[in-house]
Amino acid sequence: MRRLIALRRCAVLCATLTLVTSCGWAGTGRGDGGSPPGAPTGVTAEAGSATSVHVMWNATARAEGYEVYRGTTKVREVPGAEHMVDVTRLRPSTTYVFSVRARDADGRLGPPSREVRATTPAAAADDRTPPARPAAPRGRAAGSRAVQLSWSASTDDRDVVSYDIHQGDTKIHSVGGNQTATVVTGLRPGTDYVFSVRARDAAGNVSPASAAVRLTTPGTGDGRGTAPTGFRAASHREDGAYHLDLSWVPPRVDGVVTEYEVRLDGRTATSLVFGGNPPRDRAAYSFYVGREPGRTHRVRIRAMLPDGTWGGFSQERTVTTGGKR
Repeated sequence: MRRLIALRRCAVLCATLTLVTSCGWAGTGRGDGGSPPGAPTGVTAEAGSATSVHVMWNATARAEGYEVYRGTTKVREVPGAEHMVDVTRLRPSTTYVFSVRARDADGRLGPPSREVRATTPAAAADDRTPPARPAAPRGRAAGSRAVQLSWSASTDDRDVVSYDIHQGDTKIHSVGGNQTATVVTGLRPGTDYVFSVRARDAAGNVSPASAAVRLTTPGTGDGRGTAPTGFRAASHREDGAYHLDLSWVPPRVDGVVTEYEVRLDGRTATSLVFGGNPPRDRAAYSFYVGREPGRTHRVRIRAMLPDGTWGGFSQERTVTTGGKR
């Protein structure tokens, strides 16, 4: 009967967590046979012109590439380092539905993201006049991995459809023509950045770049701002075996944290991926460590950040099986 209860508990846990290793057992981390990437989050779509739509999403853990779909048709593939794409050759005055799927190094596709819609504006015949240069660009750091940018609305002989955000010479973001502010995420602490803004009209004419906005994100990149906090560890005995019970507060970063690595005695014990709605306030996880009482373990945890990099480690805790934490 006890064994049946334990199996039921494991089944409930596996319904909540998609584990890279086997449920309830310490493994070797991100080995073969793990789960495919999760569904990309933060997907947005904005018309860039009468014939194009700009699709963006957050970085997805373990993604080596992404597939972008218009309805059920795959229209673009991009490498894992990129999280945006311009879908072109569309029809004016038409509503389109987009979604994104992540693909891992083994070619396995994760589930599709939520669907997003965008409507292209009407075509502008014989329009060769670009919008005016966006004025008064401003910016400030919003934590160590994001900046907030704003600018004055540009003017056009017809209408501004979108604004393109450039980091140096590279387009990294796009927002609708009715917006004059945005947040750029996925940056690194303690790093200098240069941003500019360009306006685009329905015909695809692009304005000159705004004045440059130079910003430095705070921090030193040592990971302390991205580490889980409030980390706790204890042990319990069940069916003659010992388990470590962990709980922590996820790091406060831009985007959703779904994946964690547990380090036990200086080695990776297991990786876990939360499915559904990942916890934002306090997360918990329990895993098997053996049948011997009086064994002392050192344990800590770190998160895979939304930009696809590992955050800092939590404080290390020492736990003795059959004893107090």
